[in-house]
Amino acid sequence: MYEYELQQLRTADLIRRADHERLVREAARARRTARSAAQNSAEHESHTRGFRRTRSARAA
Repeated sequence: MYEYELQQLRTADLIRRADHERLVREAARARRTARSAAQNSAEHESHTRGFRRTRSARAA
């Protein structure tokens, strides 16, 4: 009976660890996605026509 209880405790611990690791991976994936989206939107905004300077030759 004692071995069975130890096995149940170990199984529960492994399940908790797996859940925690899954949660950590999901959080990291969400941070990467958010960071990527922020970079893409910043890139997109930097190429708008309204803020572009005209390129002309320098006056001598």
